[in-house]
Amino acid sequence: MKQTDHSSPTDASMTPFGLMRHAPTEWNRDKRLQGQNDSPLLPESEALAREWGRRLLPLGWERILASDLGRARRTAELVNRALGLPLEVDSRLREKDWGEWTGGNLSNIAEAAPEHLAALESEGWAFRPPGGEDRLAVWRRSSEALLEAGRRWPGRRILVVTHEGVIKCLLYRLTDREFLPEEPPLLRPAHLHQMALRNGGLVVDRVNALSLNGDG
Repeated sequence: MKQTDHSSPTDASMTPFGLMRHAPTEWNRDKRLQGQNDSPLLPESEALAREWGRRLLPLGWERILASDLGRARRTAELVNRALGLPLEVDSRLREKDWGEWTGGNLSNIAEAAPEHLAALESEGWAFRPPGGEDRLAVWRRSSEALLEAGRRWPGRRILVVTHEGVIKCLLYRLTDREFLPEEPPLLRPAHLHQMALRNGGLVVDRVNALSLNGDG
């Protein structure tokens, strides 16, 4: 995968995106499934997000697009204290809807109904928790959000603050992953990932392009 050259002017026919996950929340700490519910950022996450903004400053971002859920919006606002950019939210960048499992712990769900969970996970892109949303639906809405952003702001460098499930759906779809349990992990925690709208379609430029924490 080719890394974007941040030092050169951006061609208006190519719109770069940087994808990042929101800062850790109370439910992340407790390993609870947040889905489209919300929980506050941890106190230390506020300072962390501000530091991420300082780390992202040299990369030449021109706009921020964020999920409308509180944890992503708050992260974007804190990052933007260093960047000072126009910021918009888009509900299509929300996390996957976990339905009846929202607020639960996946380990507890696996312990209570291991065969049921294994059967669902074996469906890959069609995986859908009871009353929730499948991964293809997440891919469709989130990719539509980026395509529209690229048409609205062609050639602008757009920082996207969203959720792990959304980032996985975007990157996995474009790198031909099946979303099966036996596939090796692809994403590193607290990293920026590079995508672009190029020749009318979304492409992945570089996964794990930058550690937001500066640790490799």
